[in-house]
Amino acid sequence: MNKFFEGLVNMFRIPDLRNRVLFTLGMLAIYRLGGHIPTPGIDAAKLEQFFSQNQGTLFGFFDLFSGGMFRRMTIFALGIMPYITASIILQLLTVVIPTLEKLQKEGELGRRKITQWTRYLTIGLSMMQSFGIAAALQGSQGGFVVNPGMGFILMTMLTLTTGTAFIMWLGEQITDRGVGNGMSLIIFAGIVVGLPSAAVEIYTNAFVTRQWNIIQVIIILIMMVAVVGFIVLVERGERRIPVQYAKRVVGRRMMGGQQTHLPLKVNAGGVIPVIFASSLLAFPQTLRQVAWVRDNPWIRGMLDSISQGEPLYYLIYVIGIIFFCFFYVSIIFNPNEAADNMRKYGGFVPGIRPGRNTAEYMNRILTRITMVGGLYLAILSLLPEIMISGIKLQTLPLVGNFIDNTFPRWLLDGLGVRFYFGGTSLLIVVGVAMDFINQIEAQMIMRHYEGFTPRSGRIRGRRSVF
Repeated sequence: MNKFFEGLVNMFRIPDLRNRVLFTLGMLAIYRLGGHIPTPGIDAAKLEQFFSQNQGTLFGFFDLFSGGMFRRMTIFALGIMPYITASIILQLLTVVIPTLEKLQKEGELGRRKITQWTRYLTIGLSMMQSFGIAAALQGSQGGFVVNPGMGFILMTMLTLTTGTAFIMWLGEQITDRGVGNGMSLIIFAGIVVGLPSAAVEIYTNAFVTRQWNIIQVIIILIMMVAVVGFIVLVERGERRIPVQYAKRVVGRRMMGGQQTHLPLKVNAGGVIPVIFASSLLAFPQTLRQVAWVRDNPWIRGMLDSISQGEPLYYLIYVIGIIFFCFFYVSIIFNPNEAADNMRKYGGFVPGIRPGRNTAEYMNRILTRITMVGGLYLAILSLLPEIMISGIKLQTLPLVGNFIDNTFPRWLLDGLGVRFYFGGTSLLIVVGVAMDFINQIEAQMIMRHYEGFTPRSGRIRGRRSVF
């Protein structure tokens, strides 16, 4: 603990790093301040009540990434989701469109061009989404709109699109002039803002209303700590493929001859597979709000079987996460291209022939660790879901009655924990926090200060003195 506080003091002793950290905190404060400015012409109380009744739908999924601003319909209601969607679309199009693939390989100039197209696509998606939201609010029977009409639709489009553009600018400013990835930190700030209410809710259920006994509270706390430790362990995990470079003469100098490694992360896809699978399963639940779907018994029964907490829901969820893990990794890493580049620079894997054999070897390793990464994401996502909603095994045919009479109720019905620690949010919070700390430690070690952890202090020098 002394190491941590010492590193914290050292961080503020470095002028450049101190300014970057304070700039990052200032930008995040502006983001949270804008989250309390409501969109004109909307009854916020009725809208928040509607979202409380539809937490498992696509609306609740968007509300997670906006930090609760979507349910209050503030000027930042769309959050950073349009930017994330635009980035994912362009990443997928890179595989299909040769022009984008060439731009991606052109270095800094190509990256700037792709970033510019991402901004344009973000604005277009924001306009489409804001128009859909305005039309849906105006056409609903909930009385969410105070003064319906074309003026309301245009004002909502202008407000929400401008809010998203401003958030995008904030994120880019944090990335350029602050510490860490700006977009990730904005999502991080929106999620962790729910921690105080989560702690209050646990205290209320345990000591005020006494809905939970002390054993349930201990189980919840142990699960939270275990899941966080599990995330840290796997996110740092990587499979290192040894690479040997042959010696060669360039002019009068002898080049190469060193041994290095090619790191392959266990969870190369990050949180993207979970986002894809969650949004895919949230869409059918959104359809349940449509009148003709509710009136059709067959469609309603089918959607009920894949609602949150049902065994079929969890099965599709796991399959979707594993599938999108393989899909996304196949986009961001090409074993054939990596093997060709290695051969061009005189590198080879010891015991493996260069070229095709190396590509097959890397593909075999990548398949194994991607499967492990997919199972890790599935476990990480299912544990909080089961704690929140349970797994309704009593609905299974033939064995349902036996399970209902034998299995504990907290497993079948959940603990009713309604806080933000779902699989997606927890992975984002821990991953962004780790990246933020690593970047600060890198800045401190570069200036001969020690970091926050014992392993980071490879360069020992000045120490903080009060």
